[in-house]
Amino acid sequence: MKTLVCLSPGQFEYQSVETPSTQPGFSLLRIKRIGICGTDLHAYQGNQPFFSYPRILGHELSADVLTTDHPDFKPGDAVTIIPYFHCGTCIACRKDKTNCCKQMQVSGVHIDGGMTEQLLVPSYALVKSEGLSYDELALVEPLAIGAHGIRRANVTPDEFVLVIGAGPIGLGTMEFARIAGAKVIAMDVNDDRLSFCRQTLHVDYTLNPKRENPLEQLERITNGEMPTVVIDATGNLNAINAGFSYLAHGGRYVLIGLQKEAITLSHPEFHKREATLMSSRNATRADFVHVMDCLRKGLVSPANYITHRVDFNQVKDRFEDFLKPENKVIKALIDLS
Repeated sequence: MKTLVCLSPGQFEYQSVETPSTQPGFSLLRIKRIGICGTDLHAYQGNQPFFSYPRILGHELSADVLTTDHPDFKPGDAVTIIPYFHCGTCIACRKDKTNCCKQMQVSGVHIDGGMTEQLLVPSYALVKSEGLSYDELALVEPLAIGAHGIRRANVTPDEFVLVIGAGPIGLGTMEFARIAGAKVIAMDVNDDRLSFCRQTLHVDYTLNPKRENPLEQLERITNGEMPTVVIDATGNLNAINAGFSYLAHGGRYVLIGLQKEAITLSHPEFHKREATLMSSRNATRADFVHVMDCLRKGLVSPANYITHRVDFNQVKDRFEDFLKPENKVIKALIDLS
């Protein structure tokens, strides 16, 4: 079977390998769609934490089951997977926080992932399609990242939620903040992305900190109170550090974006707000279920996200295109059907 291997930053190679052998507790999948995400782009550029080469990328997947020993699945079932493979015994797993397992192995990051024709995965990772299309199934994982961040923040109706970063993860976060009933503020330095937020996602407010004073605009929007929830979806150090100043008193700051360096904050300013800082890593099965329910109900439209498609055999030559801002990529899907 054919796989696409990232040998080193900036270098892909197609390789022919043996089909994986079946094992107890594992299921063999025929991959149908692969979403290209920020993790894949960063890995290709050489700036992804927790990463080593060579690596087969890809963890936003839809597939058909080829073989399985899971009693709830059968060959031919359409599925997605929860790609955060966990140990099941550490303190996080025992508390049902398998998304931050101490021995986490994320498909396509710590271990080889889905840019391949067939993939062997732990059977516990399977999620039934429940009528969703292959395209929709490939969107579930990235949308679940945002849904998990909103759940971490415990967003309630009518509060102001500022999402910093209008990339695919940030856009999904905005969607689930809206679904939770929040008044959403999108912040980004890309006017095209902000226009997308207004016109396609119908975000309540947008703000470009390069063109406007963010503190003044946030005070205006919130009647001087500032957002009660701030969520970073950029992973940019300057953006993360600036986000502390946008918090309301008693507010919650959630870091979905990941960055290699140390973050800094004014302790007195943070302390006087009695603010809460938390990270949001990956997602849980509950988040996947919530996302899939919202997709089935039409609360989230896949057409809003899928802007580019590429055949699996063309990925090596086309991958650079997805890094170019002028191409206005929201989500590119790799097609193996």
